[in-house]
Amino acid sequence: MPIEQAIHTKGKLLLTGEYAVLDGALALGLPTKLGQWLRVKPLSEGSRHQWRSLLPDGTPWFEATLSSGGTLLSATHQQAGKRLEALLASVEAQRPGFWSHQPLLQFETQLEFEREWGLGSSSTLVAGLARWAGIDPFELLRGTFGGSGYDIACALANKPVLFQRHQQKPAYVEIPYAPAFSSHICFAYLGQKQDSRAGIKAYRERGGAAPAEIRETSALTLAFLQARTAGEAILALEAHESLMSKILGQPTVQLNLFPNFPGVVKSLGAWGGDFVMAISDRPVEAIRQYFRVKGYPVTFAFDELAAYSG
Repeated sequence: MPIEQAIHTKGKLLLTGEYAVLDGALALGLPTKLGQWLRVKPLSEGSRHQWRSLLPDGTPWFEATLSSGGTLLSATHQQAGKRLEALLASVEAQRPGFWSHQPLLQFETQLEFEREWGLGSSSTLVAGLARWAGIDPFELLRGTFGGSGYDIACALANKPVLFQRHQQKPAYVEIPYAPAFSSHICFAYLGQKQDSRAGIKAYRERGGAAPAEIRETSALTLAFLQARTAGEAILALEAHESLMSKILGQPTVQLNLFPNFPGVVKSLGAWGGDFVMAISDRPVEAIRQYFRVKGYPVTFAFDELAAYSG
């Protein structure tokens, strides 16, 4: 089969619908400009596939060798190696005989964001590998890392996505979402890497969202999407955070860390870390300064991070 030499997939932020998206709530996902590259080329010699994963500065953080059938032979990090092996086995499950028809290959991935940021180091890999192998990326996710699939939609999209699961199957549409108040939106990294699977487990243990709460989450996603001013967006997100706080039995990040923020601070994805979205009637530079003073120097304006091609 032809080998696609270089594939770029996008990172993700879940602006609304976290957790409840698993049970059918409508969610708004934002693809990010920063993503991950997958480069594949044939090896001229040797008896095994080679894999190397790079950080944004080009430093290798993971290396592995694999048999011609995709079995892990050696890895610098055993847990990451086993996850890679599971990914390659899932490729084979979708396309039986796939690896037996491949030449020996050199795989190289490179992130454009820091691994700990939670922008989708796994989902960008899943989406890139699926595109290269010509298989269903959502099935590859289901057979390996799991989750709603919104992150795969973001990885492959060129615009923000409205995402929803119907009868346990993912569906999404790209939308031309470019809020008029984007100069009042800031994303800030809290420095607390979250395990999405652990967050999902805790959500499930509490019983998840009730049908009425799923409907309310969907309505708040639409209210945020339809907001024309920062004030309208703030009201929708305050209601969203209050609802999710009730469902999770946890205080909001704003109550915990930013009670004096002049606007709203919303958790994105798994609560307790990674990125938050802040919206205020103040300009983005004032919002950034607020987070810097609070000890959170990694911030992005909406237009700096959001991937959007009109």
